[in-house]
Amino acid sequence: MVGSPGCRALFMGLPVLVKRTRADLVIANGENAADGLGLTPEIAGSLFKSGVEVITSGNHIWQKREILDLLETDGRILRPENYPLGVPGKGQLVLSRREVSVAVINLQGLQHLPSIRCPFAVGAELARKLRARAKVIIVDFHAESPEEKEALALHLDGTVSAVLGTHTHVQTADERILPGGTAYIGDVGMTGPKLGVIGMKREISIRRSLTQIPIKMEVENSDGAIMGVLVEVNPADGKALSIQRIAQDA
Repeated sequence: MVGSPGCRALFMGLPVLVKRTRADLVIANGENAADGLGLTPEIAGSLFKSGVEVITSGNHIWQKREILDLLETDGRILRPENYPLGVPGKGQLVLSRREVSVAVINLQGLQHLPSIRCPFAVGAELARKLRARAKVIIVDFHAESPEEKEALALHLDGTVSAVLGTHTHVQTADERILPGGTAYIGDVGMTGPKLGVIGMKREISIRRSLTQIPIKMEVENSDGAIMGVLVEVNPADGKALSIQRIAQDA
């Protein structure tokens, strides 16, 4: 979600979307929900009330210091697992839906992002450990590089149910089931304002490009749209059966 327009779109549209798709579990990346940069406890609470059950994140989760305590106390809010040991929060969760155990893993890429622990090594080891507790494993890979996202998906193919990319705010059209049974998409897209540049005010984005001055970005205040994917998984073996892009006005 990006800013207030993204949150409003989710609050208005998610209940209908869940009913239409008969979704058993709703996962949303919330690192841009607070004014386009970070997450607050108040927004997290509203997201949970709207039907979101797990909030993942990425490199911007640290921008609002008031969320740090909640990262420690509320296991439904994840930060990337491959951050250095000892930072607040955790990057994995196991929960049950319809008597099926589901694991959610949050990882962050290295290309054009802070240098942290290797997502390939951390992801493979965590998937191996979690398979003893949950056959269904969903990975939010928060990364910049399409190459890195696709490589991680193929690296984990057959050991997790889905590798779903986030971070670029632009929904990609490369969704598919990989040979080992893992669903993949490069980026699930942005739930946020339909106008603007990746959810931000277009005039500021244009000025940044023209001047190369790092002017502070502001969220575009326009009607919102919901983007994401619907993944169907066989609970018996954790293999993905289908992946479908979602893009609709709120």
